[in-house]
Amino acid sequence: MDSTEVVRWQATGKVRSLMWDGDELVDRVDGGRRWTSDGAEHQSRQLYAYPFDRAVVSPSGRYTVTYTERGTKALLLDGQRIVRELNRSHYHAEDFDYPVALGALADGREVLVHCPASYEVIEVEDVSTGKRLTHGERTPIDVFHSRLAMSPDGKHLLSAGWLWSPFGIARVYDLERALTEPTVLDDEGLLPPGSWADAEIDAACWLDGDRLAVATGEAEADEGDLGVLGPEQLGVWSISERKWLHRRRLEVPMGTLIGHGDRVIALCEYPRLIDVATGAVLAEWPEVVVSSRVGSYGVTHVPTPVAALHPDGSRLAVAQPDGIAIIALPRSASCPSPKEASSR
Repeated sequence: MDSTEVVRWQATGKVRSLMWDGDELVDRVDGGRRWTSDGAEHQSRQLYAYPFDRAVVSPSGRYTVTYTERGTKALLLDGQRIVRELNRSHYHAEDFDYPVALGALADGREVLVHCPASYEVIEVEDVSTGKRLTHGERTPIDVFHSRLAMSPDGKHLLSAGWLWSPFGIARVYDLERALTEPTVLDDEGLLPPGSWADAEIDAACWLDGDRLAVATGEAEADEGDLGVLGPEQLGVWSISERKWLHRRRLEVPMGTLIGHGDRVIALCEYPRLIDVATGAVLAEWPEVVVSSRVGSYGVTHVPTPVAALHPDGSRLAVAQPDGIAIIALPRSASCPSPKEASSR
């Protein structure tokens, strides 16, 4: 295992979101508070009269959604201008993470993906006009969508949510097809439920436009290798090949996953860099403390770690109690930057 340099920047007040802007970092929840490349903090005069605690940003950096992770309210922002207020159903809102994502379709249009009317109905909207792109009658199944994420190429959508009793699951949808047939967002999707064993899916993330990393939790019984993703495993699913490319037993907790080419960053207790093909821990940073959050739901709310991977894949910024830790990530020839991965 390797360990690389960690640089620490100070912050006045809690860091609730992080986005890279070149070599600078921005907290959009705090109105655009900014840290320049020398670590100097610059306050923002923009304040919101609501306790938002998380944010997502569009690929262009123009649009932001600030929201409350376990609440019903959100704001869509164009720069620092409030475009409109967003809402989700109150039903069990205090028990699972707000389902919202910003991304770019294959044709370049930036879209908002969320569940404005019902926890089980995903809608897609043109973020610049507010026009809904998923029209028509819907036939949803009883899934609590959460942790929505568009693939880097804009063709697919991941929902890492849950269903009763509760039980963590993942769904992958054909986003291009959904624009003409919205009911595809209401079925079981492109990751068949039979592709993993009787174990909860704790976390999932995109590696590129075709591959998805999926981590499972414990199960009451492990029936052995049946050609599916078993309990306490890390798997890589290919949409085009419709099969698991890799399945490896987990030796460490995964928590929240961030895709990094042929590796994932696992945020649980502290950050770890893991090879998705072998399951090996390539580097870890126990001096950078994060929460032990697992899954998208839970009556007792453990906040999701706040972290941001630099667009070139070289650095990871992680919110700390007293500021921000900047981790220099080791690179490998087989590990493209996120921008390169989006073209795969």
